[in-house]
Amino acid sequence: MKLLRVGAAGAERPALLDADGTLRDLSGLVPDIDGGLLADDAALGRVRGAAAAGELPVLDGTGLRIGPPLGRIGKVVCIGLNYHDHARETGAEPPAEPVVFLKAADTVVGPNDTVLVPRRSTRTDWEVELAVVVGRTARYLESAEAGLACVAGYAVAHDVSEREFQIERGGTWDKGKNCETFNPLGPWLVTADEVPDPQRLALRLWVNGELKQNGTTADQIFPVGEVVRYVSQFMTLYPGDVINTGTPAGVAMGQPEPKPYLRAGDVVEAEVEGLGRQRQELKAA
Repeated sequence: MKLLRVGAAGAERPALLDADGTLRDLSGLVPDIDGGLLADDAALGRVRGAAAAGELPVLDGTGLRIGPPLGRIGKVVCIGLNYHDHARETGAEPPAEPVVFLKAADTVVGPNDTVLVPRRSTRTDWEVELAVVVGRTARYLESAEAGLACVAGYAVAHDVSEREFQIERGGTWDKGKNCETFNPLGPWLVTADEVPDPQRLALRLWVNGELKQNGTTADQIFPVGEVVRYVSQFMTLYPGDVINTGTPAGVAMGQPEPKPYLRAGDVVEAEVEGLGRQRQELKAA
């Protein structure tokens, strides 16, 4: 299924995009798309059954904002340097273990919402990523297969980063990763049954119409199942948590001088194969 949330920020309603591309209203069936729904097999079954039977009312999507496809996100866990080509372009050695950092859940915005360039920023960068949405509680998992079994679905994420704040201002990466609007998510949460192999997905990102990133999850150093297993050794993952699994080559930081960092007025578009497409206009914070 392709699940999404539509409406004004903070007042989104649950919806479904059916096989014909018709937007359907889920608000009469479930209160929201969140960890509670993803952990409830019976509720998901009712949604599937209603969709298959054509019982869900049609929603007119004209002018309707698409919000993040997941409400009440617990935490956003991110994996850095998880593509061989991205490690090469930044001059970094491939890590022996996944590089883990956190983004606050309040960085998440809709896929087409405005992204704000932070004040005094000179190095705001783009990163298209495959996001994993957790559907089962995961702690101390023993295998990558067990990790995959905890995945409820997938989405497009844009891990916006301010490189000076991240790298040159001391401490950990947090200052460059947690600026407001720095995690557009969606448009859809595509359930795991529609993504039989998450290691065979193309990722692309454009800035002002120019293709900047063109990669594949086959190039991940640590594949999705192993990422979930590994993270579960250090923190408990709950239904509704999100894991951003890293970005392929093509970020501004990896390009020759003068590096083309983002500025107010730029337009970024990002997509992951089968998971939809985002579009953000950048404005000054």
